[in-house]
Amino acid sequence: MDLSGSSALVTGGAGGFGAATTRRLVAAGAKVVIADLAEEKGKALADELGDTAAFVPTDVTSDESVDEAIAAAAGLAPLRTTVIVHGGPVAARRMVNRKGEAYSADIFATTVDVYLTGTYRVMSKAAAAMAQNDPLEDDQRGVVISTASIAGFEGQVGQSDYSAAKGGVIGLTLTAARDLAPTGVRVMCIAPGTFFTPAYRMSEEEAQAKWGPGVPNPKRMGHADEYARLARHIAENDYLNGTVIRIDGALRFNI
Repeated sequence: MDLSGSSALVTGGAGGFGAATTRRLVAAGAKVVIADLAEEKGKALADELGDTAAFVPTDVTSDESVDEAIAAAAGLAPLRTTVIVHGGPVAARRMVNRKGEAYSADIFATTVDVYLTGTYRVMSKAAAAMAQNDPLEDDQRGVVISTASIAGFEGQVGQSDYSAAKGGVIGLTLTAARDLAPTGVRVMCIAPGTFFTPAYRMSEEEAQAKWGPGVPNPKRMGHADEYARLARHIAENDYLNGTVIRIDGALRFNI
């Protein structure tokens, strides 16, 4: 799919993966809506990219907010690419702590609401909008790219909420691709391993020294642009559909 003359929506577009993806999609000729709650970063990125990008404050747990972001993207040009890569809260707690107390199911539900239900909300609404596009070659109308994690396959201690949410995103991929096949909208999922982003709250050198040696090959954490290059390739390659691509340097999480 040729991205020139189209628009794209990137949730979490002001973050590490999202900003890198926004830049890659703009370079491919798309106009991008940066959908995020990080207003300062989102506006700064939009200013950097000029009239090829716009920031729209977006809460993925709100139908109205997501509708507004999709409408903004469709107002720039036909919406053909949606990349769902927003972040959210993670409990980082064992199900039962050392005192024998279970952690709150409400906290678990909040994580799932943002990562899994939020992904479904954006995916379904964006697909409905893209289904109205004029078809391109092979009756293609667009693509939705979600983001899971290798924790969705190999959840570690203290990751029950995050692993369950990302596992749900993985499970959604093939079903959504089959559901949307008649509309000409593809669905793909990227499952990153350990990548350095500003969310680590330490220098890249410190993070690489701590986590890089655990990656088989190459022995380093991933860079956000490596995710972004894959997202662009998925958008442009019409025969990628209904599957999850791990981008992890052959890393497998242990306990």
